Amino acid sequence: MASVTLKKNYRCVQSLQQFYSGGPYTVSSDGSFIACACNDTITIVDSSNASIKSTIEGDSESVTALTLSPDDKFLFSAGHSRQIRVWDLSSLKCLRSWKGHEGPVMGMTCHASGGLLATAGADGKVKVWDVDGGFCTHFFKGHKGVVTSVVFHPDPNNLLLFSSSDDTTVRIWDLTSKKCVANLERHRSTVTSIAITEDGWTLISGGRDQVVNLWDLHDYSCKMSVPTNEAIEGVCYVGSLSPFASCVQGKKVGDSSAFQFLTVGEHGIIRIWNSQGAMCLYQQSSSDVTVSKEDEEEAKRGFTSAVMLPSNQGLLCGTADQEFLFYSPIKSPFNLNLEKRLVGYNEEIVDMKFLGLQEDFLAVATSVEQVRVYDLSSMSCSYVLSGHTDIVLCLDTCTTSSGTTLIVTGSKDNTVRLWDSNTHSCIGIGRGHMGGIGAVSFSKKSQSFFVTGSSDLTLKVWSLDDMFDKTLKTKAVTAAHDKDINAVAIAPNDSLVCSGSQDRTARIWNLPDLTPGVILKGHKRGIWSVEFSPVDQCVITGSGDKTIKMWAISDGSCLKTFEGHTSSVFKVQFVTRGAQVVSCGADGLVKMWTVKSNECAATYDQHEDKVWALAVGKKTEMLATGGSDAVINLWHDSTAADKEDAFRKEEEGVLKGQELENAVLDANYTKAIHLAFELRRPHKLFELFGQLCRRGDDAKDQVKQALGVLGTEEYRQLLEYIREWNTKPKLCHIAQFVLLQLFTILPPTQIVEMKGIGEVVEGLIPYSQRHYSRIDRLERSTYLLDYTLNGMSVIDPEPEPEQEPESGVIVDNTKDDEEVLNKASSKKRKLKKPNSNNYSSIGYTEKIEKTDQKQSTEYYFIHNPKESQVRLTKYKEKKRGTYFKASQSILLT
Repeated sequence: MASVTLKKNYRCVQSLQQFYSGGPYTVSSDGSFIACACNDTITIVDSSNASIKSTIEGDSESVTALTLSPDDKFLFSAGHSRQIRVWDLSSLKCLRSWKGHEGPVMGMTCHASGGLLATAGADGKVKVWDVDGGFCTHFFKGHKGVVTSVVFHPDPNNLLLFSSSDDTTVRIWDLTSKKCVANLERHRSTVTSIAITEDGWTLISGGRDQVVNLWDLHDYSCKMSVPTNEAIEGVCYVGSLSPFASCVQGKKVGDSSAFQFLTVGEHGIIRIWNSQGAMCLYQQSSSDVTVSKEDEEEAKRGFTSAVMLPSNQGLLCGTADQEFLFYSPIKSPFNLNLEKRLVGYNEEIVDMKFLGLQEDFLAVATSVEQVRVYDLSSMSCSYVLSGHTDIVLCLDTCTTSSGTTLIVTGSKDNTVRLWDSNTHSCIGIGRGHMGGIGAVSFSKKSQSFFVTGSSDLTLKVWSLDDMFDKTLKTKAVTAAHDKDINAVAIAPNDSLVCSGSQDRTARIWNLPDLTPGVILKGHKRGIWSVEFSPVDQCVITGSGDKTIKMWAISDGSCLKTFEGHTSSVFKVQFVTRGAQVVSCGADGLVKMWTVKSNECAATYDQHEDKVWALAVGKKTEMLATGGSDAVINLWHDSTAADKEDAFRKEEEGVLKGQELENAVLDANYTKAIHLAFELRRPHKLFELFGQLCRRGDDAKDQVKQALGVLGTEEYRQLLEYIREWNTKPKLCHIAQFVLLQLFTILPPTQIVEMKGIGEVVEGLIPYSQRHYSRIDRLERSTYLLDYTLNGMSVIDPEPEPEQEPESGVIVDNTKDDEEVLNKASSKKRKLKKPNSNNYSSIGYTEKIEKTDQKQSTEYYFIHNPKESQVRLTKYKEKKRGTYFKASQSILLT
């Protein structure tokens, strides 16, 4: 065990989800995808592998009608909300919507030109709309019931519209005259489907009155009525060049003008008819639609629609149990081959197992009576095993020494069935249990028997050797537990069997006689899963008490307890030759545990509800999980791939790191910034921007050039880096500088469209406001410093503006004038009225020529001791006793 390489990770590689819940669907013009209703959403499904390409969210109302434009660029939908919507399939955005009818829209179709859309409503009205404008061009009323379908004439130049209703009539509307030109009344029940022949002169209508009528569009008369003996749900015209037309080979069809058409209905049988003589040319021998045998209503569901695929790709039929069946014709002799079956909804998945030597199939038991076998390459349902009359609760598979793959299923109908996967047939039925069979397990070594556990509290051993008339016989029976048996497992050497029950115990039994062995006690709730170790003498159990326990077979002692699930553990399986354990539970989680360290190595969250089923491939150890969310996930061991990816990324990181250093040395900042983004090194990126900011005048151009080569995702990543830098005062100046250049480069529309930009901006705004407030306070504080320094005569005041001299004076702008008055005075500094002996006052009224104003002034003669001069300085009174200097000093002549 020490030499075993432990698995570190699993990767979900494929997923089969619910994509169709019944109702309307439409096929693309090339048959590559199907747009179908899934509850209140619309799913675009790849018709090759049932994968969901995209999902269109609706308006929380069920979708009732769908159609595509001829070029497959637009999808038209309508639901119970009565809103008609136009979707752009490239962007999945709603281009326009409008309210169409007074009731739900039950059908719609697009004209071959793509400019007109016809809708059929439950209000009995038919409307035609302009696609671009969204306005109604034609309004037709006359039907007295729900209009079920509407079809344009295939010839774009023939402006006729056909509608069928549950009032048993088909009406033909002329778009030119805007009138009803014909009312076809021959059906006695709802007309469900209509089709038009290739030449455009025959209308085919099928209804639930088990009749198909052929109408001549020259005079609107009924040419023929074809009884079908089943309620018709879909009719399709078979073209002369269609491969389905080969069914007439070797048969007399009469008139050369005769044509073929195809019908599907409640019996789930495809029939091909000839218009001449109402002759059935081909009929399927058995139905491929799987329904319950008990409920007669369910048995009549069958097909609900049929569509001829383009380019001779075959026939697509929809069933009432949300399946799409694809048929292709086989010549000589003619037959229909079911190519693939896409299951739109699996309901709750309760158990699954891998099938075949290569494990390329998966058998799945859901909350229905059938077992579906999926081809893992295409994720389509290859075949269905039908026979149980109630829900299948469990299954197991094995491959015998002769190469035959067997499937055993246990059902709520108290029977167990044995199936041959090659012939898809039941080869044995086991009866005898008095309750539903909840657990079944094949023998591991001999493949000659299997063991079942039931809600009747008993274990049974069934032999595969001596079957008589498909009847399985029991080799041993024992009353095993006090409550329902949920799990059964057989040891690798076929000598022991372990059973787990709701009575909170697991028991070991000796085979083949089911003699009792040890009892495993310790769980506080019922046990859902048991499994033998492939290498050790121990067994592992999963319980509703959220724990997994490992027990010694010899004495029944508990060896280990694994805790980590937050809800009941439903399935436990050994992997990596017993060195690891995989589990799943009601918390929707899949966990991988290491036995030696008793720790959880990995947790996977790919389900939205309980995970009931877990299958482990014996050869590849691939995992398959399924549960209440109707999703099947396939997991592959990615340990080696992840290790290789990590090594490759590390190697690439080293090389790019060296390139980054070389670019920095070469001052190639554009390349260096791009490499820093690829390597996700925000600290190095900050250093590069810091170096650019210190380059001086060309910093802006350098930063813009470096940022110009980035992509949208890198711009968003840069904004996140700036948000982090902006939170630190030491880094904010560079962050703000880069942010300014970024906003200069990017238009606002591109910034708004970035994913998660709102959260980034919310993180930038408060710190930016804080930084700007701090800088503003600092700037205002410098004014006090200037004032203090001016008062201390440390710095010189600003010079006063020059003024024109008075008549007879000469202006002197020397610095001494200011020094005499006050060395520390500033431009707006207050001065007391001088009263020194060196000053003398003369007051008079002076007329100022420039402004024609009169004002009271006082002049002072100032004697400068340094100069033998007398200067005159003018002061103007502002307040009583306070004067402000009003002009430069002037030297008297």
